[in-house]
Amino acid sequence: MKKTLIYGLPLVLLATFFSCRKLLLAIRNELKPPYGTLLRANGPGSTYELIDSVLGGTAEEVPDCSHPAFGRHIAEVYDSSLRCYVFAFYIHVTPDNDRCVAFDRQRNEIKTYGPSPDSLKGFLGDTLMHSWKFKLDSGFQPSPNFTHIHQIKAGDGDDGSPLITLTPRHGSPDKMQVIHTGSSSATSLGTVLSVPLAPFKGAWVKAEEHIIYQTHGTYSLTIRRMSDDSVLLSYSNTNIDMWRDSTTFVRPKWGIYRSLDSPGYLRDETVLFNDFYILKGTH
Repeated sequence: MKKTLIYGLPLVLLATFFSCRKLLLAIRNELKPPYGTLLRANGPGSTYELIDSVLGGTAEEVPDCSHPAFGRHIAEVYDSSLRCYVFAFYIHVTPDNDRCVAFDRQRNEIKTYGPSPDSLKGFLGDTLMHSWKFKLDSGFQPSPNFTHIHQIKAGDGDDGSPLITLTPRHGSPDKMQVIHTGSSSATSLGTVLSVPLAPFKGAWVKAEEHIIYQTHGTYSLTIRRMSDDSVLLSYSNTNIDMWRDSTTFVRPKWGIYRSLDSPGYLRDETVLFNDFYILKGTH
């Protein structure tokens, strides 16, 4: 009997260790980080108000004006795989457009911008980390033109083209691309990474992005599938143009921004997001 207890004790301790580790990981994923800013869905209703309370100002760029019958195009829905509420970003081939201003494209995004706290914006020389979770539907259809789901954009000055986009692209096969546009053609790198889109479809993934905002700055992006922690995309560059002329700050955007030049390739989409996290500096 004593021998059985002695031999069985390591197994019990091992099982306890893994059970505690699993519990600690679960707790860590649910607790608010001690530093930085976290935007997390908390249940249906007042979704825009929640977003604005964290990002500041009116942080949504939505197609509600062109499609009032649908109502708000960002909602909070329960996700059974994550077992929590998440943000659902809706876009419809018709009649959605870009805020009743541009009609050759559609936009449903959230952002930081001028009225946002300085802690959520990148100034010259700043180090920023962004992380977020997202899920493309298993039947997601990208455009052969553009379908951006994340952008890094100048907040003013030369604020036309984004510095960075994360772009699903129609092709044979479909791709997920990271695209860089510097302050001039000489410093623009174009498509810096292109990987198959298929592993992203129907799966929750977590993205982590690190930036130093300088003319000779740094940029890295890693995206992992949450179910098995496998890396689906990884890019890093320690000498990349991450600043724009006449710009006073740079900021992130998330959502769906797509061209309507080839509507036959598109369908109504719902892209899920959650846990937008912004950390300035190192802690």
